[in-house]
Amino acid sequence: MSRSPSFSVKSGNSPKLDPESLQQWVVAFCIIRFDLEQGQLIEECYPPGCLTQDEELEIAFSSFPDSVSQHQNRSSIHDSVFFFRIQRRESSQIDNVSSTEMTKSDKKLDPKSPDVNVLKRSKINNNSNASRYMYGYVFNRQRHDERLKRGGEQKSLVILTHSPYSSVFRPLLQIMGPLYFDIGRKALEHIAAYVSMWPAPVPGKLMELPIGNAALKVNLPPAHSLPSENGMLLKESASSMAPFLPNNQSVPQGLFHDSDLFGIFRGVLLQLWVMWELLLIGEPLLVIAPTPPQCSEAVAGLVSLVAPLLCSVDFRPYFTIHDPKFAHLNSLREGDTFPPMILGVTNLFFLKSLRNMPHVVSVGSPAPNTNRLALASRSSTGRLTGRAEGFGFQQLSLKKFSPSNLLNAMKLRREGPLCLMTEHKEAIWSTYSATTKPDTSILNRLIDAGMSPRVEESMSVVNNEILRRHFLELTTNFLAPFGPYFRTRTPSEGSSPFVDPPPLIPFNADEFLGSLSERGPGKFLSKRMRSNWLDLYRRFLQGPNFAPWFQRRRAVAEQEQHRLWRQARMKTDILHLMSKMSELEIVDSFDCIERHLLEETVAQQSGRASTDSTATCQKLKGDLQAIFNVLPNDMQQLLLLNPQKAALLKGAPDHTKLLGRPLVQVGVVSSTSPR
Repeated sequence: MSRSPSFSVKSGNSPKLDPESLQQWVVAFCIIRFDLEQGQLIEECYPPGCLTQDEELEIAFSSFPDSVSQHQNRSSIHDSVFFFRIQRRESSQIDNVSSTEMTKSDKKLDPKSPDVNVLKRSKINNNSNASRYMYGYVFNRQRHDERLKRGGEQKSLVILTHSPYSSVFRPLLQIMGPLYFDIGRKALEHIAAYVSMWPAPVPGKLMELPIGNAALKVNLPPAHSLPSENGMLLKESASSMAPFLPNNQSVPQGLFHDSDLFGIFRGVLLQLWVMWELLLIGEPLLVIAPTPPQCSEAVAGLVSLVAPLLCSVDFRPYFTIHDPKFAHLNSLREGDTFPPMILGVTNLFFLKSLRNMPHVVSVGSPAPNTNRLALASRSSTGRLTGRAEGFGFQQLSLKKFSPSNLLNAMKLRREGPLCLMTEHKEAIWSTYSATTKPDTSILNRLIDAGMSPRVEESMSVVNNEILRRHFLELTTNFLAPFGPYFRTRTPSEGSSPFVDPPPLIPFNADEFLGSLSERGPGKFLSKRMRSNWLDLYRRFLQGPNFAPWFQRRRAVAEQEQHRLWRQARMKTDILHLMSKMSELEIVDSFDCIERHLLEETVAQQSGRASTDSTATCQKLKGDLQAIFNVLPNDMQQLLLLNPQKAALLKGAPDHTKLLGRPLVQVGVVSSTSPR
């Protein structure tokens, strides 16, 4: 692994760090060292003042492989890249800044670097709107040297961020990691300065992000796959909820679009449909692999399986016993319900401490010289092989009957996941009975990559596209029956766009299931699902993914409908519309336009107004004046007595009164007036 040859560090050309712009992408860059006496220690945190002491400790423990998952080879240097996800502490605790950050880091600040207090203030302000979770992208280096204690040392460079942009931070680590081990702390300052020059992230778009003389060209995940912040929706298009497949497959439709589905699950490809259902209904799942890169890749791949569904299950790509959540999970007894989580682990201790986890998946291959035996990858001759020999359906199928296969399957099920304590196997342990049948036509299209690393990498790209498109199509068709509940309506021809738009179709779970049972799941799903397909919808409605996704889609649909009706108001010829109105409808239209005008004014004052808000206000004021002009004098005088209404009418453009139509005589009825 080597850094990009086009990237070089020249102090004269280095841009100046903009702390606020940096926060759009990165919380901090950390350097963590494994000390034999004191354990994990954060040596650097740039910019400083980002983390609480508890967060610092949790990040430090999450940035190194477990001892049982480390490679036992004696090569001089071993690099690995993985990522983790932790839950953030309360924002009020940010004032309790860690001693490591405020002492060590501040003393080493470059004289030209921004003021420490400015950086800390920027962190505090940003943290008030921070996400519930923080991601850590890790470049870990193990250097073996017989002259050192225990024969080597470990160090990790960590990029901390609130954004699950693996397509950005993985390649950034490939540049930044080796660069740091070449030139030291200056690498943090230079990379941070370049990142602070990046434009703000735009979900769902292709972005070009310069790093020195190089540039990262990356597709960010779409807004509908990202969690909303503090109840505020990211800008989303109505097309994100439409039940059709995108034409451009390079555009991501969910999180971790770049994960290697085929590479990490190649030993359990037949079980992908089971895992897809478990993710869909939000079942707890323990993913165990020999190394942090493999377990984090597996968790990322599982989350990507359910795109374009918003995944609301708590997923931890690399989970350790030091995570605060572990104490709660470890206290659960048989019969207790596990929270909906996907845990990626390497420590075999979890097999005992979380023995009641209902679903366990084992993936990946240990290094040939580690202390784990890879039984699942033995060939028929008994020798260990790094890869399976073929990937056609005949090679993948475990259903082909033979006495040995039957005995092995029964033994594997009887032993349970604890058999991984002695030998590594790629398998899944679950009592869940899947509704979806494995698609053999998809498996038969997968290409045998052979043993050549270059050919294998290119073929994995092809295989990943085949698998990802299939599961995208599967999820899209599964969600399609909910489409009518997100359908927007525009004003019909000749009707007034100033009245409130009709509400979206109300949702009732029982009515939905009854209607769906009558019409069926559709042609695509009916071919791939068993007769109990309605149970999968019932489980989905009761699971943790449905409500957040459905409410998010409804909110986007309501926003879209609001936009369409607002657009229709801008195009309406008020004089032509009034010529077809009754007297009462004209009066009602005055009240409606007044309300819309006040809403635009409030939006402008709060800073939430759209770019065309000024033009909209002018249009609404003109329409309001046009209606006012056709009202009788006594009603006009009555309206002008109201200061708020008078202020709205003041300065509005005057429309020509309706030709060929007398003033509308609308009587103001008092309590003493005869009717």
